[in-house]
Amino acid sequence: MLRILVMLMISMTTLPGMVGRAAAEEDRPLRMFVGTYTWGTSRGIYLVELDTKLGRLSAPRLVVEMKHPTFLNWHPKKSILYAVCELPDAGGKDVSTVAGFAVDEKTLALTPLNRQSSGGAGACFVQIDPSGRAAIVANYSDGTVAALGIDAGGMLRAPASVLKFQGTGPDPKRQESPHAHCAVLDPSGKFIISCDLGTDEVRVLKLNAAEATLTPNDPPSARVKPGAGPRHAVFHTNGKFLYVVNELDNTLNVFAWSAAAGTLKPVETISTLPAGSSDESYCSEVAMHPGGRFLYAANRGHDSLAIFGVEASTGKLSPRGHVSTGGKFPRHFAIDPSGRFVVVGNQNSDNLVLFHVEQSTGALSPAGSSVEIGAPVCIRFVER
Repeated sequence: MLRILVMLMISMTTLPGMVGRAAAEEDRPLRMFVGTYTWGTSRGIYLVELDTKLGRLSAPRLVVEMKHPTFLNWHPKKSILYAVCELPDAGGKDVSTVAGFAVDEKTLALTPLNRQSSGGAGACFVQIDPSGRAAIVANYSDGTVAALGIDAGGMLRAPASVLKFQGTGPDPKRQESPHAHCAVLDPSGKFIISCDLGTDEVRVLKLNAAEATLTPNDPPSARVKPGAGPRHAVFHTNGKFLYVVNELDNTLNVFAWSAAAGTLKPVETISTLPAGSSDESYCSEVAMHPGGRFLYAANRGHDSLAIFGVEASTGKLSPRGHVSTGGKFPRHFAIDPSGRFVVVGNQNSDNLVLFHVEQSTGALSPAGSSVEIGAPVCIRFVER
């Protein structure tokens, strides 16, 4: 009996401190960088802070002034942020680049490192391999996928490998040629998944990070429905399934993934829009909740996030409704590392909108916080 009382007394004296530390950790502010198009009010890359205790976004603060720093991604081992930039020259020719920035861990100030050609036209996506030795870029306009070496200091080298593809799709306006739209790493870091909106192919590329080279896998791709227009993809947290969002027909494809062979097997296709919807809409981003139980997809035009439950054993999805994004044309959204918040970037209404995530159902509810920012394209939380 005495032992039980002592244990209870210890628990009473230690638990409050533990709870206090946990609460303090949960309530610490989260920060994010936002890439933008600078054709309107935006001037470059911005820093935004999320007060997790109050559920409020801060006013964006410009940290780098440059033209069209759109899609962003982190170096996996260093405090370095990379951005793709669409920079037409005086004659209108696309001279897309990839730029690297050293990030001050205390102030989050960005210091330019260097910039290299993206290896193609219309750079729209950049991914860094787990070793930090290669940057892979998807170039939308000419449909190329390029790999650039990264040195020990995080500096980018010129493209070492550029793959050019062929093909068309049934949509004469959007699928007249290949249009690479993403370059997603598989969990092993050995393969790159690149969705080609122009040819309705989900390409699988082998990555040699040490040499920064890419080669097509055998088989080289999986196909979606003609005219679907695959755009972005995300792996399940268990690494067994790939989810591809299709821009042109507002659907999601579920594939089973073989990590050994680098192959994709179709599981199901599901709409991202409510039943009976007649809105003209185009999917943009897809993201998996950190717990692996929920998946979200953005609809531009319907201006919503579609919410799905995920069956981990089969990969199949179950629709759980939609929520308005609080703006127009949601180009991108990001889930914070804890899985408690979602921030949506509405490109055509120039705002970021914050949502709470209901942890048991995945439902999203507006937090009542929205801030103005010109043409947001990509949101990256600082996880350091």
